[in-house]
Amino acid sequence: MDQLRALKYFVQVVETGSFTKAAEMFSVPPSSLSRRVADLEKSLGATLLKRSTRIMSLTEIGQQYYQQVSEVLRSLELSDESVRAYQTIPMGVLNISSTVGFGEKVLLPLLDEFYDLYPQVTLNVTLSDELSTLARDEVDLAIRGGYAPDERVVAIKLMDNDFITVASPSYMAHIGEITDVMQLKQHQGLFFKTPAGPTPWLCEINGQWHDVSAKPYLITNNGDWLLRQAIAGKGILMMPKWALYNCLKTGELVELDIKPALTVTQNPNLGIFLLYQKQRYQVPKLKAAIDFIVARINALNH
Repeated sequence: MDQLRALKYFVQVVETGSFTKAAEMFSVPPSSLSRRVADLEKSLGATLLKRSTRIMSLTEIGQQYYQQVSEVLRSLELSDESVRAYQTIPMGVLNISSTVGFGEKVLLPLLDEFYDLYPQVTLNVTLSDELSTLARDEVDLAIRGGYAPDERVVAIKLMDNDFITVASPSYMAHIGEITDVMQLKQHQGLFFKTPAGPTPWLCEINGQWHDVSAKPYLITNNGDWLLRQAIAGKGILMMPKWALYNCLKTGELVELDIKPALTVTQNPNLGIFLLYQKQRYQVPKLKAAIDFIVARINALNH
């Protein structure tokens, strides 16, 4: 016996007061519905309904059973509606992992707007420069700098991650113009520390790569502290251009015109990538977040 169907038939008979009307609600013959209810009573070993040619009424135990079963069916219906809504409306916990600098300067301000648009989504955001694996670390969406990862995830390039060399006007007034890239070794450097170590200052001269890093004045993974030290004239700094935008705009830092240009890697095409598992894209909360972040950052880039 399909007990769930029998329970639904029983409740509908009680609420309509008629086997015929209940059968019409389910588009089944009244005889079929009546047999299902009779089978339910047989399985329970109790009579739930008093039947006559003119009237149908509940027995005492039938009344108790109806109250309990109707509550269960209503709870089940609400649960079903919740699951269907989860598959159509962005809701639930969204786990996001981002690098610290990009997270603080770009991502978090965007997520303020995202939350206003999707209040049923609970954001669980972790900022860390440590590498994470989406499946292992239960991350729905990750934002990382570097190169498109060689793993089974979708990687959307949000923007370039080119590093530039900057210093404060006061520091430049003190040191004067840098005419030879090798002069950098005689200066003070402010270095961002990644999980792989401080970012080096590299340049290519006549087909050969050289490390022209200045003498370290400060090494830290705190980007804000590095910026404060650079603005205070403590040394030369290399950071991604997106992280320096406000300081360049205000004139607190100026970009150095050093030839040949410096970089932090011998490999080209550094980028900021949004990563997610392909099969998860159709989950509404994740799709909404991906589409939102990509659209907003594309707007910033233009």
